Amino acid sequence: MEQKAALVIDAGDEVSGMLSQILKAPEWRIQKAPNNEAAIELLRSTRFDLILTGAGSSGKEDVELLRRIRRVHPHTCMIIVADESAPADVIAAMREGAFSYFSRPFSLQALGDMVRNATEAPCWDDGIEVLPGAPNWYRLAARCDIKTADRLLQFVYEMIELPEPEKEVVASALRELLMNAIEYGGKFDPDKYVEMSYVRTKRAVACRVKDPGEGFSLDEISHSAIMNPPDDPLRHVGFREAENMRPGGFGVLLARSSVDELIYTDKGNEVLLIKYIDSGKQRSNETENTLRRE
Repeated sequence: MEQKAALVIDAGDEVSGMLSQILKAPEWRIQKAPNNEAAIELLRSTRFDLILTGAGSSGKEDVELLRRIRRVHPHTCMIIVADESAPADVIAAMREGAFSYFSRPFSLQALGDMVRNATEAPCWDDGIEVLPGAPNWYRLAARCDIKTADRLLQFVYEMIELPEPEKEVVASALRELLMNAIEYGGKFDPDKYVEMSYVRTKRAVACRVKDPGEGFSLDEISHSAIMNPPDDPLRHVGFREAENMRPGGFGVLLARSSVDELIYTDKGNEVLLIKYIDSGKQRSNETENTLRRE
């Protein structure tokens, strides 16, 4: 078996230790670089199957590194790990074909899972497309398979500009909606795509998910926990077992209970998630900023 090579840029002991457990010899050889410029020099003479950037650089710097790498090795698989980022950096990373994107603080386990995803994916450099949008209104399309959904959700998580508790709430609800869209609307068909929009306003965060299916009505989803009567909170389990469906069915219920509004279209294949921002705190911050300017 041909040995694969990974390049790790400015990684700390924890990240290095995690990678050594996943990218094991003799199948993998791990090489290190102290910074992005040193990485470019190595790439002039060596092709790497996987590159992991370091948390000492910004997202913008790592996206520029990815652009430079692709001039030499067009299909290099890169996971960006940045010290700081902004939604525009995340979108730029997707446009340039980054495999994934993490900024501090991040979960070491989540990063490890994404590294495994990168090493197992038969074709990594497609499946996510950035559609035409506007500032603070980002539109994306993703192939209907679970690994691509995991990648998309990590990118979107990095885009959500909310305090950590609210950020987790929106990300978790969005995951449930996206997985439902891929499973029930897309039927796990890799030739089909789901569309997702992310909008950030002064008062709210809104996410829209549209699946490629024919839609549904609430009367048709007896397999979902949202249809359970108050006196029988597990009724949907029997429907799922009868239809040989996987365990679950709590997605829509969890999403509806964790955000402020969840709105489905009449057809049922589009859903809008809205999470309002603390308006009192927002007004206080705006007033303080106005006083400072005056």
